[in-house]
Amino acid sequence: MTRSSLVRETRNRQTLRAIALYEGLKGVAALAASIGLLSLLHHDLRHLVSELIGYFGLDPERHYPALLLHYADILTTGSDIRAIVLVAFAYAALRIAEGYGLWHDHAWGEWLGAVSGAIYLPVEIWHQFHRLSWTGMLIFIANLGMVIFLVVRLWRRRGGAAAMVRKTI
Repeated sequence: MTRSSLVRETRNRQTLRAIALYEGLKGVAALAASIGLLSLLHHDLRHLVSELIGYFGLDPERHYPALLLHYADILTTGSDIRAIVLVAFAYAALRIAEGYGLWHDHAWGEWLGAVSGAIYLPVEIWHQFHRLSWTGMLIFIANLGMVIFLVVRLWRRRGGAAAMVRKTI
C-alpha cells in the first residue's frame, strides 16, 4: 500500500467515523427529547410552557412564545404525546443503529446512512425554493456531501469501476 493510498484510507475512515458520531449524537438527542416528552405525559403542558415563557421574561404575544403555547395546546391530549414519543424513539433507534454500523464499517450502516440521508434531499431542495436561507443551504450541502461519500464507499466496496467493466464484458 502506497503512502498516498494509506493517507486516503485514513482520511476516509476519519470521515466515516465523524459521520457515525454525528448520526449517533442525533440519535442520543432524539432519545433524550423523547424521554423528556414522556416525562410530560401527565402534566399540564400549557401551564409549564407559560411558566417557562414567564421565567425568561418573554412576551407570550410574540411569534415564538405564541407558537410554543399553540403546540402545547395541541399536545395536551396524551395520545398525541404518546405518538410523538413513539416516533422519536424509532428515530433515535434508527440513528443510533446507523451510527453503530458506520463506526464499525458495516455495509448495512453505509446503506442505512445513504438512504436515510437521501430521503431528506428533496425536502431540503423544496424548502430552499420556498424559503432560501444560508443555514438551510449549509445543511443541504452537508447532507448531500454525506450521501455522496457513503454512496461512493458502497460503490467501491462492490468493486467500483472494475466491477462495472467486468459486468459489461
